[in-house]
Parts: sequence; structure tokens; C-alpha cells
Amino acid sequence: MKSTVQNSMLAVSLLAALAATIPVVAQSGQTAGPRYRLIELGTLGGTYSQPFYVSSKGVTSGEASLADGNWHAILYQGRFKTDLGTLGGLNSSAFGSPNAIGQVVGAAETSHTDPNGEDFCGFYGSGAPWSGTTCQGFLWQDGWMIPLPTLGGHNGAASAINNQGEVAGNAETATTDSTCPPYDPTQGQYQVLQDKPVVWENGHIKELPTYGGNPDGFAIAINNHGQVAGASGVCSTLNVINGLYLSPVHALLWDHGKVTNLGSLGGNFGNQAHNMNDRGQVVGVSDLAGDAVFHGFVWSQSTGMQDIPPLSGDTYSVALAINDPGVVAGVSIDASFTILRAFVVVDGVPTDLNTLIPADSPLQLQTACSINSRGEITGLAVEKSTGQYRGYLAIPVAGTDSGR
Repeated sequence: MKSTVQNSMLAVSLLAALAATIPVVAQSGQTAGPRYRLIELGTLGGTYSQPFYVSSKGVTSGEASLADGNWHAILYQGRFKTDLGTLGGLNSSAFGSPNAIGQVVGAAETSHTDPNGEDFCGFYGSGAPWSGTTCQGFLWQDGWMIPLPTLGGHNGAASAINNQGEVAGNAETATTDSTCPPYDPTQGQYQVLQDKPVVWENGHIKELPTYGGNPDGFAIAINNHGQVAGASGVCSTLNVINGLYLSPVHALLWDHGKVTNLGSLGGNFGNQAHNMNDRGQVVGVSDLAGDAVFHGFVWSQSTGMQDIPPLSGDTYSVALAINDPGVVAGVSIDASFTILRAFVVVDGVPTDLNTLIPADSPLQLQTACSINSRGEITGLAVEKSTGQYRGYLAIPVAGTDSGR
């Protein structure tokens, strides 16, 4: 699974495909004095980087391009960058935030040809070189990348890990998926087999139940209490919001195997969770009534699903992250899907993150993919001078309340 929220979780990427069309726009409504300072997260010799998670210690994980164009999973720790490599293939990405003992999870291509010709992890669909090989979830620790088992199929992806070493993700079965559109690479349709939400523990895989008879699903977040969030739905072409070949129907929470449908903001489709905290709060995206517009949401057991609207002037929003204090971050999108703006919810109101950084910043922030308990935010930005896409780390300035 590759999130081009990029990148998805889906990632996650909203997508390298979308990002290529997004113009740079000027900041407006600059606040009196910056609330965050920025660190630009570099590449591995190429022109692209995308972080997905920032740990409680400020270690950031994601993907970055090499000089040859391939994408590799990467860790950023201060000024140090670590290339996590692959499982023998061309591309990889780290999705999960490093846990308390430094374990990282993600998805990596192998050296084995995929017999079904799938682009399971969506690397090619997101702009990376075509490999034609299988892709598996991995657990990385101390320089070693260990592949995680599937449910009998050829592919899988790991999305998150908690401090107990429990891993959430998705994996293929050996069953052909009757809901998939006909295989047609010219239309971006590569998926053939069913794809299920799973949890790995001590290297063993466990399938999680979907909802409402949905054949497919994914688990994208897991907290330190073992609660898991994700979605279920049906097979589709590559989904630009979650980076999967899945059209989500139900946003879900699994609590020790029991599945709960989180509901919707009025729509029948497009409902999916993206992240959760240790308080059991879940964020994601849901269609409004009529299924023509989607908004971000925050859900809790006591409040149910609550709407997080887009920034003023925009039409769509996606909530991508929530920290333990309950601060939400995400992306706001205009009606034409050409302008993306990272936001953070301040005092209950979504605020353009670009108005909380120095006015002379060389970066325009487009997505806020993760926020840790210290209020540090990471996501995708565009360099105003070059138009190239870079990851960033936004750090609250001492004396402000940005991290709550």
C-alpha cells in the first residue's frame, strides 16, 4: 500500500499524480510572528521526498527518491538520513512512525516477478519506476528489513506499529476479487486478488473482519492499546486518497478484534479512517450527503463523527493525523483540485499552516500528514523557486501553544 498523500496510507500522496498539477500560491493572512520554524527534509540524491509520520522523539519516516529515480524508505533524525533499502526490488516506503524501540514498518518491492502483473503498492501509479515485482510489508530494525507474511497472496503492506510491536496493514489472499474492474494498465487498474485488513504480532498474521459484506479493506493505524483503525470497501482503480486499489465504504475501528462502523457525514461512500491516538480518537475522511463532496472528520466514542470543514474558500478537506492531546492536522483542497493547503486545527478551527510559518519561507506547505505529542508536524511541501516536492518538519516555536 502506498499512500500518495503523499503517499497511502494511505499513505496517504494527495498524490504525486495530483501534486504535479498543483501551482504555487502566495500566502495570505500571515499571523503576527511565526508559530513554527521549518526544516526541509532532503532526498537521497533525487528530486522528491515525502514524509508520512513523525515520532514522539521527532524522528520522521517516509520515502525519498534516489538519483536513478527509484524511491526508498527513509528515516530523518536531525541532520541524519538513513536509507532503509528494499526487499530486493526497486522501491520502498516507510509508513509507520518509529516506535519506542526504533522499529519502523512500511512496504517494499521484492525481486520476485508478480504473476498477476499488479502494482500492489501503487509505486508506479504514483510516479516511481515500474518494477513488475511483488511488494510486501516489512518490519525494519537495526539495519535489517524483515518481510511480513501475506494471507496466501503475493503482496502486502504495513502501515503502522505500536510500542508493543503490533503492526497494522493489509495483505492479499489467494482469492480472485470479483469486484475488481477488468485488468487494464492503460486505465490504472492492476489489482486482481482480494486485499484484507490485517495485524501482525511476533511475525504472525491475523486477518481482521470487514464490514457489511465488503470483500476488501485495510488497517492503517494502531495505538498503544491495540485498537486499530482503517476501512473496508470494494476493489477499484488506484485511489488517490488512500493509495490503495480500494474504494472505501465504511470507516472502521477494531478493538481487540471487534469491528465498529464509525458512520459517515451523510454520504454512502468514501468513508475511511487515516489515523488515531491513544485516547481512541480517530480521524479520516467521509463523503457528505450526495457523495459529491468529502470532508475530514474526528470521531470518538462519546461524540461520534464530527465534521472538520475545509479552509475558507476551499471545497474538500481530509483529516490525516491526530496527536494524543487531540490536535488534528490534514489538507484542504479547492473546488478544482488544483490547490492543496496543509492545515492544523487551532482552538477548534482549521487554520492554514502556511500562515503560521515565516512569511519568507521557501516552502509552501500542502499536506500535514502527521503530528506528534510535541506538536511537531510533517508533510509534503513544494519549493517555490523550483516547483520540486519536498518533505518538511514544522517545529513549534518556544513560547507558543501550537502543540497544546
